[in-house]
Amino acid sequence: MHQSLYLDRLTVPGFARVEVVETSPSTNAELVAAVRADPAAWPAPSALIAEEQTAGRGRAGRSWQTPPRAGLTVSLLLRPRVPAEAMGWLPLLAGLAVVRTVSDGGITAAVKWPNDVLLPAVDTVAGLGLYRKVAGILAEVVPGTTGPGSPAAGETGSPGAGEAPAVVLGIGLNVSQSADELPVPTATSLALAGHPRPDRTDVLVRMLGEVHAVVRRWEQAGGDAAAAGLLDEYAAVSATLGTRVRAELAGGAGVLEGEAVGLDGTGALVLRLESGEERAVTAGDVWHLR
Repeated sequence: MHQSLYLDRLTVPGFARVEVVETSPSTNAELVAAVRADPAAWPAPSALIAEEQTAGRGRAGRSWQTPPRAGLTVSLLLRPRVPAEAMGWLPLLAGLAVVRTVSDGGITAAVKWPNDVLLPAVDTVAGLGLYRKVAGILAEVVPGTTGPGSPAAGETGSPGAGEAPAVVLGIGLNVSQSADELPVPTATSLALAGHPRPDRTDVLVRMLGEVHAVVRRWEQAGGDAAAAGLLDEYAAVSATLGTRVRAELAGGAGVLEGEAVGLDGTGALVLRLESGEERAVTAGDVWHLR
């Protein structure tokens, strides 16, 4: 049974503003527009959550809908104080935070580079292997808007102090959907996977806290995910690293096949090709091969 969010339980330490709306075409598009119109009204970190999303946006212009009160559609306003070249890590770290959120009660989630969170399945799906997608992540910079850095704004000596560009980080997580409510047969929900407590409010509060904690560690290490220990933690829950993959590069720039052997300092996926050459993939669709 789908549940409304309990607003009296939505106090999230570290967040300056948390807003819940009944419906939104796209929380990312709505938050981007709001930040452009009035950056000061959205201090970092803030969150916009919709009980129902009717035209959500994903990577490569993909769209989807979520049934009312069945999933979590959340957009976060962050202003990370990290070098620009490290920003590719943000959706990866958000994936790590989601894994930590849902990996309890015997469920073990995994991340698929660059922006999916997966749960184990009993049968193989092309491109995913023995997994189904439970969450997707999309990050976009809002040009021309700056504000106090996130998430440690105002702390003396903090790398979060000062001015930083705004980034909207969207997370869509399937919570209580039934099989016929999912957008594609390769998806799943926490309820379908047997999560013992798929309470949307509890999951949301925990997820926001996990994102806050991970981003804070990343900032305090100056955007160096390896120095923060986050590279190793991400690798430990990766369904992509150590497997053979096909990468369809963004913009039709070609296709690469090889073993996913690591991540570089920018969050790019490093493939070792048959020739032994290593290539970094910064954007594109990645398919896990048997």
